[in-house]
Amino acid sequence: MDRDTGYQDLPSYLKMEYSSDDDSEISDSEIDECEDKIYARLISGDLKINNGASYSCPFCTGKKKKDYNIHNLLQHASGVGAAPNRPAKEKATHRALAKHLKNGLAKPPEPQPQLIVDQPLPNRNEKFVWPWMGVLANVPTEWKDGRQVGESGNRLKEQLSRFCPLKVIPLWNFRGHTGNAIVEFAKDWNGFRNALAFENYFEAEGYGRRDWKHKQNQRSKLFGWVARAEDHNFPGIIGDHLRKNGDLKTIDDLEDERTRKNDKLEANLANQIEVKNKHLQELECRYNETTASLEKMMGQRQQLLQTYNEEIRKMQQLACRHSQKIIDENQNLRSELESKMSELNARSKQLDELAAKSGYDRKNLEQEKQKNAIKSSHLKSATVEQQRADENVLKLVGEHKRAKETALNKILMLEQQLEAKQTLELKIQQLKGKLEVMKYMPGHEDSESKSKINELSEELQDKIDELDGMESLNQTLVIKESNSSIELQEARKELENGLLDLSGGQAHIGIKRMGELDLKAFSNACRQKSSKEDAEVTAAILCSKWEAEIKNPDWHPFKVVMVDGKAMEIIDAGDAKLQELKEEHGDEIYALVTKALCELNKYNASTRYPVGELWNFREERKASLKEAVQFVLRQWRMNRKKR
Repeated sequence: MDRDTGYQDLPSYLKMEYSSDDDSEISDSEIDECEDKIYARLISGDLKINNGASYSCPFCTGKKKKDYNIHNLLQHASGVGAAPNRPAKEKATHRALAKHLKNGLAKPPEPQPQLIVDQPLPNRNEKFVWPWMGVLANVPTEWKDGRQVGESGNRLKEQLSRFCPLKVIPLWNFRGHTGNAIVEFAKDWNGFRNALAFENYFEAEGYGRRDWKHKQNQRSKLFGWVARAEDHNFPGIIGDHLRKNGDLKTIDDLEDERTRKNDKLEANLANQIEVKNKHLQELECRYNETTASLEKMMGQRQQLLQTYNEEIRKMQQLACRHSQKIIDENQNLRSELESKMSELNARSKQLDELAAKSGYDRKNLEQEKQKNAIKSSHLKSATVEQQRADENVLKLVGEHKRAKETALNKILMLEQQLEAKQTLELKIQQLKGKLEVMKYMPGHEDSESKSKINELSEELQDKIDELDGMESLNQTLVIKESNSSIELQEARKELENGLLDLSGGQAHIGIKRMGELDLKAFSNACRQKSSKEDAEVTAAILCSKWEAEIKNPDWHPFKVVMVDGKAMEIIDAGDAKLQELKEEHGDEIYALVTKALCELNKYNASTRYPVGELWNFREERKASLKEAVQFVLRQWRMNRKKR
């Protein structure tokens, strides 16, 4: 395996040590210890990274590119040391190299407040043209095509390249090239140093400002110097250009200006840092408040859920006890019937024995036996009916139980969906808060913070997509349930319309007009006080009158009372009209009117007109859609058999 230059420079015993260390891998827990060892060897000079004008990494072998400048080598060492997928040994060595470069070789030089040059420094109060400029005189020219021409600025710049000029500007007038040029240098202290070197060079050669004043007849040589106040104020093309493009400043003026700029920059940066810190503190406080509020809400929701579950369990226990009570009562009735049957059988045996012993009063005995037989038959019929009733009760209890289970399962499913949705929304808010805080945390530009922010962003996007999917599913379920409810209502209306034609006087399932007064019941009530003909007339008048009163929206004989913590409306017995009705026509007609009022208030309180409702006349209750469909099917089968 090839070794780099740093390795070749090691002594033999250090080569053996480095080779053994390089071949043996380390664990993540040993990275810091290995880093300290390598760092000590770099400081001592055992490991070399400098190859003259370039640098190389002593830990990367077999690479095509081995030469770096010092900044590229620092970037290389920092990147490998922070890479998560690199071996522990490789990360430790490159971290040590990066630490060595940061603490020593890679440390940038401090800006110097004073110019450091090889030549003596000028007077600090002497005024120079700034940006730094040099004057180039006696540039060779010739007459060509009716005007003076000379060398271009680029050619002059190449000749002066040792002084690193930014630009060389030949000066022209109406006759052409004037033989003068302005040399522009960089605005920093390095540019000033180059300008002084430019001036010192020409002075050493005998072609400076003083020489130009005394040796103007030497046309073959260039003269040069740094532009000062004398040149800036001198009339002519050189002074005009300097006044137009520069100002006069001393070294102290520039240092003071630079100090003011640095102070202003530091103040601005300090203000920005303070604003950022305040904003970060506000975000942290807001995040903490939001987190505490969310935790409190979650605790309250959990407590409400527990209370609700406890109430559901109590309701289930109460329903079970009620069902068991009904079953026990039926069982007691069955036992009582069985005891009566036993008594009748025993009595029949006694009568048979008496009949066998004596023929006296046989006729009476036979009559008593017949009566006992009839009672026994009735008891048997009652037993059969009781068994049917028990079966119906058990069947009804089973249906109620299944309906409750279905409703509870639906409630639990909705609760789970709601809990999942709320938990997801809370998680999204927490992730947004964390992400917002991390964006303003100091040092979020490093790779680890960026990766963490990216992970939080991806997790947040996943949660948002999951919430969108859940809301879409809930919306679909709501639409389906709405469509099903509409279909059931339409089916119920069609069934009501059909039952208006099918239901007869003996049908136990039909349409009842809720809130409509019963003329027949009025007639029966009036017959108790008058003849049949007068009762019918009186009933018709009363019925018409009170139908109009019931439909009057301004008359509302109800009052609100609290029942089990809930507000309910009941008939106001103190209403003047109802009291007059009760006193004049009695309790029966009063009961018919109040019953119609309650029905209207329940089924159609807005318009106060009677509405049709599926009704079980046998049990005096609202009929279910299932019962109505079964009734219609039975009617259809009976009509088909008759045909």
